[in-house]
Amino acid sequence: MRPKTRLRRRGLRIAVWSLVTVLVVAAGLVGVVLWQNSFGMDEQRVSIRHGGHTLNGVLTTPRDGRKSHGLVVYVHGDGPVDATHDDGYKPIWEANAQAGYASLSWDKPGVAGAPGDWLDQSMDDRADEAAAAIAWARTRADIDGDRVGLWGASQAGWVLPKIAARTPVSFVIAVSPAINWLQQGRYNLLAELRAEGASPARVTSEVARSDSVRRLLGRHASFEEYVRAMGGVTDGMTAGRWGFISRNHTADATRDLRALRGVPLLLTLADHDINVDTADTERVYREVLDAGGALAVRRYPDATHSLLKKSIEQSDLKITLVALFSPRSLFADGFLDTQRQFLGELGRR
Repeated sequence: MRPKTRLRRRGLRIAVWSLVTVLVVAAGLVGVVLWQNSFGMDEQRVSIRHGGHTLNGVLTTPRDGRKSHGLVVYVHGDGPVDATHDDGYKPIWEANAQAGYASLSWDKPGVAGAPGDWLDQSMDDRADEAAAAIAWARTRADIDGDRVGLWGASQAGWVLPKIAARTPVSFVIAVSPAINWLQQGRYNLLAELRAEGASPARVTSEVARSDSVRRLLGRHASFEEYVRAMGGVTDGMTAGRWGFISRNHTADATRDLRALRGVPLLLTLADHDINVDTADTERVYREVLDAGGALAVRRYPDATHSLLKKSIEQSDLKITLVALFSPRSLFADGFLDTQRQFLGELGRR
């Protein structure tokens, strides 16, 4: 055999084995992703009638053989959120299932093909929606209507107590809730400017712009007036978003929180939260709710507003890789365990 022929065959064998190796590794990685994104619970799509239209929901239940379970009802934060929050809720739902609880969530109006538009809602509209979902859940044989509670993040802090004023709830898990809409907005603005290292001149300019927006909101200005006042620079503001803010900017949870007195409540806060002044939130929750002894506060020093680890949230690549290969590791250490323990202890109270 000629040397060139031997070399060609050797090169072909190397190429084939290299391809086989790549395919084996790829198959292994796919297997890891599928395994890590398989969660210990059953999941089904459900439809809930409310206000003449349908809420497209997801109901997950534990695989523990019991015929009936307590239920955690999910109230989303701001933005166009679907029922699973792009699968981000699933590790939390799994923790609920491990504690013996089902979970219920639904697409916001206008999201994932759902009818309506979430930007048309007030906080009261959102509370009515959740109350209707709870009423629906209490008609099901697989749900224990006496053990229905709420889980809500961020903007849901203005919705959770309104729900409790409409229908009895057994517990609440509040994640990164704010107290006052306008104060929260100012806190967020200054925190982001600090994080960017903004100059004093820019801070002064941005605060002045924010004050102008507040004055427009105070006199119920139209979107067209807003655009003119901003010199045509809207920074992504749309007519729908302006209407949503105009409708909700006076929100303040302080008085509404009284509806949660005596209800077991887990307040979850992050030390790297630039969206919400967590010190103010904790102060108000303690002032309004601590007297009944039903409030538990948990702080996470390595977490951001979304309760993801700060080191992960800083990189889109890290978020993607961890979500694929270890989704339960996205969250701050102890976050899932604490919620599981909180739910597990409810039956012993």
